[in-house]
Parts: sequence; C-alpha cells; structure tokens
Amino acid sequence: MNVEKLRRDFPIFERKIRGQNIVYLDSACMTLRPNCVIDKIKEYYEKYPACAGRSSHVLANEVTEKYNNSRRTLSKFIGAKTPEEIIFTKNTTEGINLIKNSLNFEKGDVVLTTDKEHNSNLIPWQILREKGVTHKIVQSNEDLTFNLENYEKKLKEGNVKLVSMVHTSNLDGVTNPAREIVNIAHDFGALVLLDGAQSIPSLEFNVKKMDVDFLAFSGHKLCGPSGTGVLYGKKELLEKLNPFLVGGDTVAQSTYEDHEFLPIPEKFEAGLQNYAGIIALGEATNYLLRIGKNKIEKHETNLNSFITEKLNEFDSIELIGPSDPKLRGSIFSFNVKGMNAHDVALMLSNLRNVCVRSGQHCVHSWFNAHKLEGSVRASFYLYNTLEDIQIFIETLKRVLVLK
Repeated sequence: MNVEKLRRDFPIFERKIRGQNIVYLDSACMTLRPNCVIDKIKEYYEKYPACAGRSSHVLANEVTEKYNNSRRTLSKFIGAKTPEEIIFTKNTTEGINLIKNSLNFEKGDVVLTTDKEHNSNLIPWQILREKGVTHKIVQSNEDLTFNLENYEKKLKEGNVKLVSMVHTSNLDGVTNPAREIVNIAHDFGALVLLDGAQSIPSLEFNVKKMDVDFLAFSGHKLCGPSGTGVLYGKKELLEKLNPFLVGGDTVAQSTYEDHEFLPIPEKFEAGLQNYAGIIALGEATNYLLRIGKNKIEKHETNLNSFITEKLNEFDSIELIGPSDPKLRGSIFSFNVKGMNAHDVALMLSNLRNVCVRSGQHCVHSWFNAHKLEGSVRASFYLYNTLEDIQIFIETLKRVLVLK
C-alpha cells in the first residue's frame, strides 16, 4: 500500500496551521475524505440536484440510478445477499435505534451488550426497561478482551431476544469474536445486532459468512460523508419489522383511513434522503475496495506496533486495553499520570498540530465504572505515515517534559 500516494487523494494534507502540517490521529472519531468523495457531492449538486424515485424527468432518473448504484455497492461491500437488505440511515446510532423501535420487544425479553458499549448501543436498551425489557451486560476479561464464558452464562439465564454488541471497540480497539458471538447466540434462539462503526472501515466482513442478523455502521468512519450510514438486515427479518419513521416515500398508497407500505428497503427510508451523501458513500466504499481492507488493517497494526514499542519505556504512560498492539487495531488509548487527558490533547495540538481525541469517547459507562475521568486516544487510518507517528511520539515526549 503506497501511503504517500494515497495521501495525495486527501486535500486536508495540503493545509498548514502555524506553518506546520496537520498530523491527524482522530480517525476513530471521523475519517478524512478523499477528493473522489468530495467530487461526488459536488457532482450531485451541480449536475442532477433532484429527488430519487419521485419524479420522472431526466434529472430525477439520473439521481435514482446513482442512488440505487450506491445501494448495490454497499451490498457488495459487506457481502449481503441482495441490495434490498441495505437500508440507508444517518449513522450507526439511527440504525441501532431503528431496531430498538421496530423489533417487537415484549415484557420479559432480555438484551445483552458488552461492558464497553458506545452510548448509542447502551441508552436505547436502557430505555426499553420502560417496556419491561431487561438489559444485561457481559463483563470483559481483565485485559479488556471478550469473555466468551461470561457471554454464554448470560445466554443460559434465558429470554435473550437480542444480542447487541460492538464489533470493534472505539475505547481500546479490541475486536470481539463476532463469529463465535453470532453462533452461540443463534444456539440460544437470540438475534444478533453488531455495531460495526469501528470495524467495517478496516476489517474484511461478510454478513453471509458471519450469519449476523443486523449490522449498523456509519459513512463518516470510512471516508464517506457525515450524515450517512447503513443498517443491514436479513431480508426475511426486515420484512417482519414495522418501520420506525413513516411518511413520504414509505407508502405505496394511502386513504383517509388506511395505508399500504412499500416493500423493503423503501419502507424504512422515510422522507427526502441525503442523496448527495449516499451517492458519495458509494464512492467511498469503492475507494476502499480498490485499496483493499486487508492492506488497511495490516497498515494500522504496524503503526500501532511501532507506537507501542516506542512508548513502552515510559512509566508515566498508562495504556488502556491489551498490551499486544495486534489486539488493539488502529487505536492507542492512554493516560499520562498526573495529567488531565484534555490537557494532554490540547498540548499535542498546540505544540505540533497533532489531532487526537480526549475524554470518555461516548463510553461514559465504562469510564465511570473504572473511576477514570477519560483518556487520550490516538487513532490512525490508511493515510497515516510512520512520520505522523514519529511526530506524535516526539511531541508526546515534549508534553511529558513540560508537565
């Protein structure tokens, strides 16, 4: 993978702040966008700024074709059986909430999650308590890897309707064993929803081979536009679900007394959609397919290994997650003893334009349970170089001296 060549696809790297280049290490929050994605957004507004599927004129037909092409591209991207299994959303959060509101939960049902869930995969299930649904948590191993024994024990307690779990954690980069999670859940008659926001951008994933029932992920974490996302669901399951949002573009016919919903996926895509964003999301996935996600994953692991080796010698740096960088993917999450995480992040930015995330990363529950105020999170992607990592390390050393 020629990283230097790939960087030329991203216009942000042409920008300098205070005469210095930007070192972007916050891709777990949001990835950068290549020119081809930006150009697709411009192309929509400049050449065919119309509604898909509503009007019959030449511009509408063009946007409908490109919108449908994106659905086919996303279907190929995750190995779905048919494009009908792809529902366009705003983000992972909307996809999870769609399942929360559309799956027929009843009093006594149980939802299982891990102890490291993003708020988007925690709060919806807490709210279901109002309907008498129980939310149970599977505790991780001491090194924060997934505990299959704890997981199976929770399933044996009975009445688990849905296992809704993060695939790759945005807290520490640990990837949970999705195939085992799905197989064991199905043995107990439970459905599985995976939060793929952090994994789909880098890991090879085939929903048919994985046999996962539902998968949610976001466009803004895989070089696509913000405000775009996907909920995948097995066709036979989606057809049984009631729509979450209803109105325009979800019905075939209506009278003053009744209505008839369109088939999937249209019945879940209410109102005028983000056509520019979804068309550009298709372009983003094509971009990643051309590169090869196996190459991206290997590149991320190499960078994480380099960081880990160079910073292991500093006793004041406390790593969050397994010590083996191969288990942390693209994330190096840490704290500096005696320093607030936000102060560390601000100093990295002010000293050398190193952009990292600080805080509780929308995993407040885990940090509160461990009595931690937060962490500093450096995360990288296909466009990061060894030079980026070296600048991060040298700047962090300056922070340690200045503290």
